[in-house]
Amino acid sequence: MKYLAAAVQMAASDDKQANLTEARHWVREAAAQGARLVVLPEVFIWRGPKQRERDSAEPIPGPTSEALSELARERRIYLLGGSILEATPGIDRAFNTSLLFDPGGRIIAKYRKIHLFDVDLANGVSLRESDTRAHGGDVVAVKTELGTLGLSVCYDLRFPELYRGLADQGAHVIFVPSAFTAFTGEAHWETLLRARAIENQAYVIAPDQFGKSSGSFACHGHSMIIDPWGNVAARLPNGTGVISAAIDMNHLNKVRADLPALKHRRIY
Repeated sequence: MKYLAAAVQMAASDDKQANLTEARHWVREAAAQGARLVVLPEVFIWRGPKQRERDSAEPIPGPTSEALSELARERRIYLLGGSILEATPGIDRAFNTSLLFDPGGRIIAKYRKIHLFDVDLANGVSLRESDTRAHGGDVVAVKTELGTLGLSVCYDLRFPELYRGLADQGAHVIFVPSAFTAFTGEAHWETLLRARAIENQAYVIAPDQFGKSSGSFACHGHSMIIDPWGNVAARLPNGTGVISAAIDMNHLNKVRADLPALKHRRIY
């Protein structure tokens, strides 16, 4: 089996309607090019000042999830809504939640970001996601006609045990929608993405935010699609747009057969 997958790079702002309009544009463009699977970046629907995050959060189902459901159904594609800040009754912080829709517009997987970015950077920027966001707790992969798809978000990328958990669930394709900082992205983004693809012998689809939005930090861009051998199949360094690459299950199966590292694991 072989199909086209796409990753959308955005420069989202704190204007939800403008972000949704842009997301629709690129998703429709990707679908018009033949993509059966389209992946949006982290916080694609709203990216702004931390103190306004809780007010910008919304329930699931809610306005954004309903809009994505309609879009997936309209284009008959699998669509990953990179992440939405999810409001939950009784919890004063928002979950950073990734949603996967099938071509019928149904939510078939829901992942709440497990690892939260709490750091003080060398350039003086302090980022503490846990001030306004809650930790998720579940490793999520789902079987589909396109293979088993595994979900993660941004800072998760630094924790290989999560990705090994996705591999244990049979993941063939792993999503890493992100708003990766420009500072850390320059040093680590590509290296970590390629490592996760190589060690788990899976495709990695990693759409990133690009540039600086009002009240937030600068993001790295460089959205990528990486094959199970660690080759970068598609890349968008700067600006907004969409990239695509073939997901070839025969290639994945050959990589796993020629170098059966996943079968050689020993549990210590």
